[in-house]
Amino acid sequence: MSELIPTITGGAGGTVDTAGLRQVFGRFPSGVTAVCALDDDRVPVGLAASSFVAVSLDPPLVGLCVQHTSTTWPRLRDRARLGLSVLGDGQDRICRQLASKQGDRFAGLDLHRTADGAVLLGGASAWLDCSVESAVTAGDHDLVLLRVHRQCTHPGRGPLVFHESGFHALASLGAAS
Repeated sequence: MSELIPTITGGAGGTVDTAGLRQVFGRFPSGVTAVCALDDDRVPVGLAASSFVAVSLDPPLVGLCVQHTSTTWPRLRDRARLGLSVLGDGQDRICRQLASKQGDRFAGLDLHRTADGAVLLGGASAWLDCSVESAVTAGDHDLVLLRVHRQCTHPGRGPLVFHESGFHALASLGAAS
């Protein structure tokens, strides 16, 4: 039998090389989401997250991962509702703006506030109105499950994709069989 894959490497004693693992993680494309709400002073607060996943239809749950070093997540996690906007192709500037550590993250953005305090971004591919269901510590992140209360899609708008440290748009290869 011939070797079909290259030799898999790791650190001494079975440890994993962090830089190599980051490179592997970068090979998996992900959608980019904005998670936003109004804080106690009714000021928008939010972050960009590319570690988003659909979890369950019944009950309706989605998940995302947030770094423990985030200074924004503590301001979001106790909100009654969170707006989750699946960013659309061409909205990479918005992602960079929300990920910035300085300046007004919401300057010039098309914001839509819900009655219960969620904030949704105009032009997104899809929107979810959610509440925090649970969170568990997972290494250097919190894995957060969000219960979906309402949803909406923007027909014809493809998602923004993050892959190998860059933003991309999807190209259709035809309908699935």
